[in-house]
Amino acid sequence: MTPVALTLSSRRTTRRLAADAGLLVVAAAFVLPLAWVVLSSLDPRADLRVKAPDGLTLDNFDAILTSDITFTPLLNSLVLCGSATLLTVVCAALAAYPLSRFRSRFNRPFLLTILFATSLPITAIMVPVYALFVQVDLIDTMQGTIFFFAASQLPFAIWLMKNFMDGVPKELEEAAWTDGAGSLQSLVRIVLPLMGPGVAVVTVFCFVMMWGNFFVPFMLLLTPDQMPASVSINDFFGNRGMVAYGQLAAFSIVYSTPVILLYVLIARRLGGGFALGGAVKG
Repeated sequence: MTPVALTLSSRRTTRRLAADAGLLVVAAAFVLPLAWVVLSSLDPRADLRVKAPDGLTLDNFDAILTSDITFTPLLNSLVLCGSATLLTVVCAALAAYPLSRFRSRFNRPFLLTILFATSLPITAIMVPVYALFVQVDLIDTMQGTIFFFAASQLPFAIWLMKNFMDGVPKELEEAAWTDGAGSLQSLVRIVLPLMGPGVAVVTVFCFVMMWGNFFVPFMLLLTPDQMPASVSINDFFGNRGMVAYGQLAAFSIVYSTPVILLYVLIARRLGGGFALGGAVKG
């Protein structure tokens, strides 16, 4: 090989090694916190260090698997996030359908307004929302928190749903309209089944964003028995800096389980394309 070729090969090797090293650093940034959670949940003397457990034990899980600490907050989280996700997906589908299927000069301004709404920090609107909820007697209620959860996720859900809905051929609906189906029937029986992966993406996105939200339920719910797991996890941080690290890690694993199960259950749909099959043939 010529000196020039050797120099180019050496540069490529150096760049590849630098890229691999950078990827390893990024991977370590993700793996180390997960390793700490798993190892600390089994460590009777867990602390902030990532280390092998000083003997394996399930005492941390035994300590948290009670009604007051885990089961009631998890049930509250499932009720809040599940109901709000269902409400968000239904409203997003109904709002995205006319935006996708009918052309209007107001479509673009409306979509830009929705996009702007997704960029609003939730902390900036919590004070007026809190004052409004006090006036309409929705403070410290599950239904009020569900409505606000749904409203906060609805703009981005509409944006996503509309983009997925654009991928379903309108000719399929026109054939259904010819057979006497209405717009709502074609949406429910044709469009939504064909954009199943899109609905799954919107569902997972909304549920995950609500599941990890601490600020909203902390502000809108006052009764301890109604607090979701995202708020009750704060109880593991004691006074004067004392933290039950082992129990915190064990609770984190249990707290993450519903989200992982949700993703596993619909992973097959997330990996698939639109189920058009041969629907537009002929």
